Amino acid sequence: MPLFDRLKSFVAGNRVNVSTRFALLREAISGTMSKFYMARDLRTGKIVGLKILDVEKTAAFESRFKGLHKPSEGEIAMKLKHPRIVETYEYGTTTDGAPYLVMEFLEGADVNSLLVGHDPCLEGHRVRLLREMAEAVAAVHEAGFIHRDICPRNFLLTKDGKDLKLIDFGVTVPALEPFRQPGIRVGNPNYMAPEVVRRKPIDLRLDVFAFGVTAYEICTSQLPWLRGSTGMAAMSHDQPPVDIRQQRPKIHPALAAAIHACLEPEVSRRLPSMEKFLQAIRGVQSEDQ
Repeated sequence: MPLFDRLKSFVAGNRVNVSTRFALLREAISGTMSKFYMARDLRTGKIVGLKILDVEKTAAFESRFKGLHKPSEGEIAMKLKHPRIVETYEYGTTTDGAPYLVMEFLEGADVNSLLVGHDPCLEGHRVRLLREMAEAVAAVHEAGFIHRDICPRNFLLTKDGKDLKLIDFGVTVPALEPFRQPGIRVGNPNYMAPEVVRRKPIDLRLDVFAFGVTAYEICTSQLPWLRGSTGMAAMSHDQPPVDIRQQRPKIHPALAAAIHACLEPEVSRRLPSMEKFLQAIRGVQSEDQ
């Protein structure tokens, strides 16, 4: 059976008729491979987030792992249970053949929007947010997965500023050798590790690098390399980044060192885990000294 047809026939439980199961209140986000809605589950009355994947685009991505029995996004999301990760309640297939996920709905903005808008809610809270982001990524790794798309847009901060959660596991893969082979370029080029661009094997340190770029941007509102919208943007990431102290001269030395340790182009010299990042900034209370 062709992959497209197998993806359409995949089901965890019965197929769901979206129009009879949910009241779509508004379209919250449109991604490259899915649409996301604020919806009311008519079965429970609960407000939820409803993610409906594009069948063809999802099939095209899954085809890269032919024969590897890669778990679906829904299967992966259901295994990720952590206070800093958006909770997924169920997954399955719609009557139109599209994979869907039902998750908690968080009223707020992604961190990228806050950075673009220079939102004052970031002031005085950057170190706390970085800790929470690192905890979220560490939880993904602890569960045995590589996120592959760590960047500010995939962290959501609630309106009250108290709750930050990692979202979107559309390109997440198991951290197993068959899924770590070179040749698969996914994610945002501005946060892409050099080993991806150079078509080398990858591991959890791919996410560490992307987290380092994210942390650098949160602290400076700048990227460590020139910004771009294509894979060419990542071609310079095997060169030393702009020293973060040039962008933020008063940054806490331990925080600056930890961020740069994440940004090491050479994988063997890069910070090996998010736990090590958390240890490195344990005594840091503010982004500035």
